[in-house]
Formats: sequence, structure tokens, C-alpha cells
Amino acid sequence: MAEQSTQTDELTSRERIKRALSHGKAGRISKDTSNKVMLGVFRAAAYITTLVLVAIIAYVVINGLPHISPDFIFGWPEGVNAEGGIWPTIVSTIYVTALAMLICTPIAVLAAVYLAEYAKQGRLVNIIRYAADALASVPSIVMGLFGYALFVEAMGLGLSMLSAAMSLALLMLPIVMRTTEEAIRAVPRYIRWGAYGLGATKWQVVSKIVLPSAFGRIATGIVLAIGRAIGETAVVLYTMGQAINMPITPLDSGRPMTVHLYLLANDGINMNAAYGTALLLMIIILAFNLFSRYLSRRSR
Repeated sequence: MAEQSTQTDELTSRERIKRALSHGKAGRISKDTSNKVMLGVFRAAAYITTLVLVAIIAYVVINGLPHISPDFIFGWPEGVNAEGGIWPTIVSTIYVTALAMLICTPIAVLAAVYLAEYAKQGRLVNIIRYAADALASVPSIVMGLFGYALFVEAMGLGLSMLSAAMSLALLMLPIVMRTTEEAIRAVPRYIRWGAYGLGATKWQVVSKIVLPSAFGRIATGIVLAIGRAIGETAVVLYTMGQAINMPITPLDSGRPMTVHLYLLANDGINMNAAYGTALLLMIIILAFNLFSRYLSRRSR
């Protein structure tokens, strides 16, 4: 009796499993239908993203283009309402970005060369990479407060181009470093082996074979980092100041385009100049992005 009840229970459980499987097959959506549904979702997401970008660009262009003129680009802000041009802010933006690039690029490239070519892969290298990734995720306002505490106050550099450039260099460092490391690793190994076979030293291989081969991707990373630095506001707000000056030395203060745009829009002083500044800033960042794409395609 016990054996018969056990067999009956097994048959009952098997029938239940078969019924569940048959029910699942009956209620399952076909592959073609699921593919079409997901393809529609992906297309909708792509169209929405493109539509939002086009809407933002069109809004800024429509409101800012009527106010763009040679006097606006090469003139100085005048009066309480900041009428006139924004030439000092353009110079300050280019000045601080170029100085940050000069500080960041050698450190980031040399660090990437060490990690990719010289360092023994292990815990220390993983910690360095994790630190670089963590540095890239730090909010810009936190980096601005850190730059103010370290460079402006502790080091006594004051609100200056140098303080802002060193703070921006910290933001640019992980981007250039990780991009350079990936570019170096993308260089085929057989090129290195051929150079070693001809009697080249490690440094000769790195300096004359690897880095020239990876130059296109390295330059792309540098240009992308420059584009991010140009668009930062909080970092330069706390480290450069708001004075409308024409900077000469790295210890001079200034007002970049992002801070000028923030002050104009936040206080409602001159919205026409704010839209014009936003359009010029967008054009500069777009130019850097297009240049990076050109370098990337050329390197391929």
C-alpha cells in the first residue's frame, strides 16, 4: 500500500509538471513578437533622447543667436546689467583650460604608461585604478570646495587661474589617465615583440612605438577632458572668483563663461547676454567633441 501511494504521488507530481510546462509554452510570447516589442522600445528611447537634445539646442539657438555679434564676442561687460560683450570671460575660459591641460596631461599620461607597461599587475595597481575611477565620480562642487580649501586657503594661491587650473586638472586626471591606459593596451603585442627582436630597450619601445601608435586615442581622451573642464561651473566658482578681469599671469583672477552665465541667469540681470553666452559655450564644447571624433576616426 505504501509503495502504491508513493507511485501515485510521483505520477501526480509528474502530471503537474507537464501541465505547468505546457501552460508556460502556451502563454509564452513568440520570439518575433518579443523582438519587435523590444526593438520598438529601443527606438522610442533613442528618439526621445535625440528629441530632447534637439529641443535644448534649438531653444538656446533661437534665444541666443539674435544677440551674437562681433561687439558681443569681443566687447567688455558694461554697467550694472552687464551689457556689452563677454571677451574677458572667453579669454579666462581658454586660459584656465589650457593651464589645466598643461598640468594634467603629463601626470595622467605618465601614470597610464606606468600602469600599462611597467607596473606589476596586482593589488597595488588595482587600488590605483579604483582610486582613479573614484576620483572621476567625485561631484564637481565637492572638488571645488576641496580646491578652495587646499589651493586657495592652505597653499595661499588665492582666487586665481592657477588654483582653478589645478582643481580642474584633478577632474581631468582620471579621464585622460584611463583613456591613455586603454589606448596603450590596444596597441598590438606583436609590434612590441618586433621591436624587442630588433634589440630595442623597454623605454625605446614605449616612447617610439607604443605612444605614437596610441596617440590618436590619447588625444581623443585629452580633448574630451578639455570639453568637460570648459563646462564646469562649481569648480571655477570657488577657486577662480567672479572678477571680470583680463588675466595675464596664473595668479590673476578672472571670470569664466560658465560663472558669467550662472550669474546672469541666476540674478536675471541680462537674459539676452545669458542666452548669447550659453550659445557660444555650447558651440565651443561641440567643436571640441567633433574634434575628438575626428581624431578617433583618424586613429582607426
